Amino acid sequence: MKHVCYFERVLDPALFEQQLTAGGDISLSRVDRDMPEQDLAEKLSAVHGYHTRGGTQLVPPRFRIDRDFLARCPRLVAVCTGGAGYDAINVGDCTEAGVLVANQAGLNAEAVAEHAFAMMLSLSKQLAQVNAALRRDPALDRFAYRGNDIFGKTLGIVGLGHIGTRIAEVGATAFGMTVLAAHPRLTPEAAKRRHAHLVALPELLSTSDFVVVACGLSDETRGMFGASEFARMKSTAYFITIARGGIHDENALGDALSAGTIAGAGLDVWMEEPPPHDHPLLGFDNVLASPHIAAVTHESAHNASIGAAAQWREILNGKRPARLVNPAVWPRYAARFEAIMGFPVEQNGDNPT
Repeated sequence: MKHVCYFERVLDPALFEQQLTAGGDISLSRVDRDMPEQDLAEKLSAVHGYHTRGGTQLVPPRFRIDRDFLARCPRLVAVCTGGAGYDAINVGDCTEAGVLVANQAGLNAEAVAEHAFAMMLSLSKQLAQVNAALRRDPALDRFAYRGNDIFGKTLGIVGLGHIGTRIAEVGATAFGMTVLAAHPRLTPEAAKRRHAHLVALPELLSTSDFVVVACGLSDETRGMFGASEFARMKSTAYFITIARGGIHDENALGDALSAGTIAGAGLDVWMEEPPPHDHPLLGFDNVLASPHIAAVTHESAHNASIGAAAQWREILNGKRPARLVNPAVWPRYAARFEAIMGFPVEQNGDNPT
């Protein structure tokens, strides 16, 4: 019997379990942050697959996947996240140990892209402000809430992966936007195929009417947006992030909003999630806030649960998963997998690098 364990929550636990265990050869269990240490140690000692939440804001330190955690899981062959992000996993430690890392990149792209556009539209049309005013002011002057169209504006996207690509496609095709993208490992030709023009970050910031952050959190992106980046933006521009807390400096963003350096912000991610009620950014009328729920839709939960279960079945049957994060692990992983599982991984003639 192969065993998968998940940390605290999956979007649709019943569907995930049904899909994962349907063949009768995989069992599923759950651990949480309040579990007694002895019970946790017993669980981890037996798992072959560990399914975790991707964000460091959502995962306590002792549940983040690093060298110490891996030492507690002698039978572990793979870890997966429930979404695209995997900043709660030390990929280097996993690769060194021969543990495969995978994610669910692309399965929630539609939900997150739609959330980004919901924020763009709400901010540019002042929907939150006028909704509140209409409820409190019987003598509302509707012309005081004149908004802007987003059609034909310039959209700058930082990170052109699955989510960024879907945002670019919708912006270009539905709203006639000029789409700029900053992505360090894409060619101009690849960006063009994803409906965007590749530019350097400073140019993107100075010319975009909407700046959308859609990249992952890493050492490369941590603190990417600070005072100097907000200062480069147009005073009429909006900052939108559906990525990860920690990519932007919340204090610097508050300063930019106070000074009128930018027009407003749409924030789905935070350093502390959910943010405290007295968080300074929640005091701005031109900040639209949500508690990291861009991917939390019924459709996204369905897609992610089915996709994650199918990927786990592939992994535990020795196949190479489509959403492999650390392909360099393959030689060590193949040896670890066979030693633990008792049969070799499939060799399709390709040796991922």
